[in-house]
Amino acid sequence: MVDHPRDVAAAGSGFAASGRRVFAVEVEGLQAVAARLDGEFSAACARILECRGRVVCMGMGKSGHVARKIAATLASTGTPAFYVHPGEAGHGDLGMITDADVVLALSYSGESDEILMLLPVLKRQGNALIAVTGRAGSTLAGAADIHLDISVPAEACPLALAPTASTTASLAMGDALAVALLEARGFTADDFARSHPAGALGRRLLLHIRDVMHGGGEIPTVAADASLADALLEMSRKRLGMTVVVDEARRLIGLYTDGDLRRTLTDPAIDVRDARIADVMTRDPIAIAADALAVEAARLMETRKITMLPVIDGDRRVVGALNIQDLLRARVV
Repeated sequence: MVDHPRDVAAAGSGFAASGRRVFAVEVEGLQAVAARLDGEFSAACARILECRGRVVCMGMGKSGHVARKIAATLASTGTPAFYVHPGEAGHGDLGMITDADVVLALSYSGESDEILMLLPVLKRQGNALIAVTGRAGSTLAGAADIHLDISVPAEACPLALAPTASTTASLAMGDALAVALLEARGFTADDFARSHPAGALGRRLLLHIRDVMHGGGEIPTVAADASLADALLEMSRKRLGMTVVVDEARRLIGLYTDGDLRRTLTDPAIDVRDARIADVMTRDPIAIAADALAVEAARLMETRKITMLPVIDGDRRVVGALNIQDLLRARVV
């Protein structure tokens, strides 16, 4: 059982120093691995890019956790991948791996028994094997078609027992592969969104203005010759806190909002009973296209300090309207 320090306050003074030391050790390890990225890394990327199947990631212990993360990152950035537990592979899960797959095996020692046991079968099946190890002379590195060296000068663990800097290096190697492959494939934000349809990320990348705007009869609209009273009635009926002002062809020429109404009421030069909307509206207001992303509307509202927008087509005809509440309901902001 580990003893707890009696004076926690005294021990606490060294926590930040220990944390900074860990960062320094791990940064040094990452720099060492980055300096060795060479033809083997390029060969690994090319082999995966040519793969007709999927990338099968495997590892035991902490390397297994890292392999799962690498598989998830590859899959979400355009490279089909999944994780197979080496121990389970020897008891039937090996059937998940086809001869068209590339195997990415992680083992810092390069001597994980569960992975080495699978090598004869993988070789006989014809799988390309990419090994990620910290020992170029290990059994796994020697058996691999391509070896990626992730050896680090030291672990951050002062006992040199817990994998720390080495697992960080493994993660970084996986990220480097994923990003290099993403760039080679010409993977776009839209591609990324298609594999992340749920949650905030998918909403920000997939949701367009047309998906959240009010259209048709829900658009508060008045003509330029309308009275202010008529405009207020339209605003009240449609409950969007605004009305757009259009010409005969429904082209946007102005906007009148709740904020404009407050300013109108405090202007002694304006008689609200006789005023025309054309006299008090904001001319040539800021608008947005229906095919723009909803997140662009949120950004525009924030930048211009506004809470509502008319939606227009290429000829400035009004096709919709939205306010900040619509974006909040869609969880874009």
